[in-house]
Amino acid sequence: MAKVNLKKVCQALISNLNGREREVIERRFGLFGKEKETLEAIGRDFGVCRERVRQIEEAALKKIREEIGTKKAVFDSIFSEFKKKGGVRKEENLVLEKGREILLLLKLDKRFQRKNQTDEFFTLWTIGKNYLERAKKFLSKLVKFFKKERKLLKFEEISKIFGIEREVLNSFLEISKIVAKNEEGFYGLLEWPEIKPRGIRDKAYLVLKKAQRPLHFTEIAAQIKGAKVPTVHNELIKDERFVLVGRGTYALAEWGYFPGEVKDVILRILKEKKRPMTKEEILEEVRKQRIVKPTTVFLYLYNKKYFERDSQGRYRPKTAQI
Repeated sequence: MAKVNLKKVCQALISNLNGREREVIERRFGLFGKEKETLEAIGRDFGVCRERVRQIEEAALKKIREEIGTKKAVFDSIFSEFKKKGGVRKEENLVLEKGREILLLLKLDKRFQRKNQTDEFFTLWTIGKNYLERAKKFLSKLVKFFKKERKLLKFEEISKIFGIEREVLNSFLEISKIVAKNEEGFYGLLEWPEIKPRGIRDKAYLVLKKAQRPLHFTEIAAQIKGAKVPTVHNELIKDERFVLVGRGTYALAEWGYFPGEVKDVILRILKEKKRPMTKEEILEEVRKQRIVKPTTVFLYLYNKKYFERDSQGRYRPKTAQI
């Protein structure tokens, strides 16, 4: 089919139409480089109502359908390609690949059905309900997988995990509004910042996610195109996904970092350990959470408002019975 000139096929099919019918078809479908136009726009030029234009279009399509037998091989080729690719295709991608002429051909052959876009799917064409249901069922499974595993996948990984052919997988993925691909070629849910970052916060999140280590806010800002350092810093402060772990240095909370001041970190550590701890033990645990000097940790421990020592010199929260 790739070698077939669809423009010539369409020209041959509309050759027996009268001048007005041909013009309506060309303008309604945007053929031969023309822009696709509405019934109203064409009606204004013709000086008739939109309903009259619709009638002309329907009459013209009826005439053309009587001629499609002369191009049976072309239509069968299109059908076979659809079948090979899973029986569904995103309309926009079809136009990009083959030109707007493909839409006229699909309209003429009753084996193809057009489905308008929904919240979950782009406008698409299918060769049957069973094919579309298979695509929807697969995409539902994929969305559930992403929600459960919360990880990105490459195209080949999806193909392997779900045992689906590459060409079929490509067609299924392209019709989805829920699943999308990022600039690095990974697939995930469109709502994820890793797929479609929205604003400075999501972009900062991606910088840290990619670095896999805490970074100073100036380093984060430097990796966000057009971002101002103060703006980035303010967004880091306001978003609970980020934890201040040192002087101006931020990490992701999902890495296991506790929010709050060093004092809060110490209190949380003691609470989780459920026992008094030496200052050396506390320092070791705090350093897993914060980039901090030993003297800073010890100064907090010496604050009798929050901490007290037992008879063995170990620390515990004030008035706590551990």
